[in-house]
Amino acid sequence: MTKYKLLDGKKVEMTSAEIKEVEDRAKLFEAGKAAEELQVLRNMRNNLLKETDYMGLSDIAMSAKWKTYRQELRDITKTFKSMEDKDFKFPTKPE
Repeated sequence: MTKYKLLDGKKVEMTSAEIKEVEDRAKLFEAGKAAEELQVLRNMRNNLLKETDYMGLSDIAMSAKWKTYRQELRDITKTFKSMEDKDFKFPTKPE
C-alpha cells in the first residue's frame, strides 16, 4: 500500500523505511497506552480492595461473600487489561 507525506506542501510517496518507522511508532504508542490503561485498572482495583481491608482484622469475621468479592477484585486483571475492554465491570460489592 502506498503512503504519502507532505514535503514543502507537496504530496510525496514515503519510502519503505519511513513507512516502517511510522508503523513502529504507532506500535510503541499502543503498547504504552495499553500499559497505562492496565495501571489505571490496577489503581482502581487496589482502592476498592483498600476499602475492605478493615475486614481482615482479627476481631471481624469476613463473610464468604466478602471473600469472594475481594478475590474477584484481585483476579480482574487476569481477564481484563483495561476498563475499556468489552464486558468490563467491577464485581458487585456485597451489602
